[in-house]
Amino acid sequence: MIDLNIIVSTFSNEDRQRFIAHLEKKNKRNDTKNIQLFNYLLNNELSSQDICFKLYGILKKDAYHALRKRLYQSIIDFVANSSLQGESSTEMQIIKFILASRVFLQNKQYKIAYKILNKGKILAKEYFLFSLLNEIYHTKIQYAHTNDNENLDFLISDLIRNQKNIHLENELNIVYAKIRQTLNRITYKGEVLDFQTILNNTLKEHGIKTRDSMSFKSLYQLVSIASISAFVSKDYLKIEPFLIDTYKSILKYKNKEKQVYYHIQILYAIANALFRNKKFNESIYYLELMYEQMILNRKKYFNAFKLKYNLLLALNYNFSNKQLPAIKLLEQFSKIKHEDIETLLDIYLSLIMFNFQKNNLKDAHTIFSKFYHTDNWYIEKAGKEWVIKKNLIEILLHIDLGNVNLVESRLLSFRRNYSNYLKSINQQRVLTFLNLVEIFYKKPEIAKSKAFKDTIESSFNWIETYREDIFVLSFYSWLKSKIEDKDIYQTTLHLIKQAQQELKP
Repeated sequence: MIDLNIIVSTFSNEDRQRFIAHLEKKNKRNDTKNIQLFNYLLNNELSSQDICFKLYGILKKDAYHALRKRLYQSIIDFVANSSLQGESSTEMQIIKFILASRVFLQNKQYKIAYKILNKGKILAKEYFLFSLLNEIYHTKIQYAHTNDNENLDFLISDLIRNQKNIHLENELNIVYAKIRQTLNRITYKGEVLDFQTILNNTLKEHGIKTRDSMSFKSLYQLVSIASISAFVSKDYLKIEPFLIDTYKSILKYKNKEKQVYYHIQILYAIANALFRNKKFNESIYYLELMYEQMILNRKKYFNAFKLKYNLLLALNYNFSNKQLPAIKLLEQFSKIKHEDIETLLDIYLSLIMFNFQKNNLKDAHTIFSKFYHTDNWYIEKAGKEWVIKKNLIEILLHIDLGNVNLVESRLLSFRRNYSNYLKSINQQRVLTFLNLVEIFYKKPEIAKSKAFKDTIESSFNWIETYREDIFVLSFYSWLKSKIEDKDIYQTTLHLIKQAQQELKP
C-alpha cells in the first residue's frame, strides 16, 4: 500500500489549503469523504483501521481502500498541475510557441510565425532549454527559404553549437548516473572500489569540462560529482574552491530564481563542505542563503529540504559551542515521519552524539533504543558508514553507562561483521581505535599512564588536525578525554579549535 502519510507530509501549509480547495471544487457530492481522509492523514495520529472506523462507523476495508486510491489519484493530478503552473510553465510556453509557429508556417503566415519563434528562442536560451532550442532552430532552418532576413549559414552554426550543448548535457547526465551508481555500490552494498580512479576515467571517457554554456542542472550535477568524490575520500578541502566558484558563476544567470531546486542543492553542498572543513560561520552563511531559496515559490521545496537544512544547522551549532540550541533544534524532528528516511536517521544519530558529548547518557540511550531494526536494514536505508558509526557510538555509550556485558558482545559482533570490510577499504585505524577502547575499558586505571599515551601515539598514522574528518575527531576526542581526565565535549571543541588555527593562512 502506498504510504499517503509520507506523501501528504511533503505538502506546505499553503499546498494543503490549495489541495483541500481543489477537492472541494472537484467533489460533486456532499458525502464524499476524501477531505476527511486527507485531514486524518495530515494529523498522522491514527492507524488505517482507526481512520476507517472514523469514516464509516464500521470496518469497510473495500470502501476505505477505494477512497485512498481516489485520494492518491487526486494528489497526483494536483501535484502535476501545480508543477505545470510553476517552473515547467516556461517549457510549456515555448512548446506552445513552437506548435503555433508551425501552424502559421504551414498556412504561409511566415512573418507571424518567425516572430513567435524568436520569442521562443529568447526564452529557451535564457533558461538553457537546449532540446527546445534545437526544435526552434530545426523549424527555422526548414523554412529558411521563406524568410530573407534569416541567414541560413548562421542558423546552421547556431544549431551545431546548440547540439554540442545537448551532447554535453547528455554526457554529464550519463556520468552523473554512473558516479551515483558507484557511490551506491560503495555506500549501501559495501563493495570495495577504487572510486577516484573510476571518477577520473569516467570524466575523461565522456570529455567533461566546465563550460559557461552549461545548464543550471548540469552545474548542479558537476557539484554533486565533486561532493561524492569528497564524501568517499573525506577530503572536502579539495572541492571547496570549486564549489564556491561554481556558485559564483550561477549568480550570473538571469534565470537563477527559476531554478530553485538546483539552487538549493548547490547551496547545501557548499554549506556541507564548509562544515566538514570546520568553517562553521561560513557554512551557516550558505545555509541562510539556502533557507531564502527554500521559502520561495510559496515554500514549494521547503518540506523536501527542511530536514537536511536543520540537521546541518544543528551540527554547525554543536561544534561551535552551541550545544543546547543544537539539541533543541533536532528534538523537534525526532518524532515526525518524513520520506527522507536517511536524513531522519542522521538526525537520530546526531542527537545521540550531542547528548553523549553533553554527558546526558540516559537521554542518548533512550534515543538509541529506538534503533530496533537489523544492521542490514540500516545499511539499505543509510549506508554502511552510518551503521559503523552507530555501532561505535553504542560501544562507547555502554562503556560510559557501565554495561560491561553488553560491551563485550558488541565488540565481538563489530569485529565479526566489519573487520574484513574495514581492512579492505584501508580503514584499519577504526579497528586500532577499537583495540585501544577495549584496553581502556578493561583497565581504566592505565588511561593516564605514559605507556598508554605512547601506545596511542604509535598506533595511528596521524595527519594534520585540519585535514582530519570532523566525525573521526569526535570519536578520538572520547579517548583523549579519558587520557586527560577532561570533559569530552570540551576536548572535542579544543581539537576543532586547533584544526581551525591550522587552517588559517
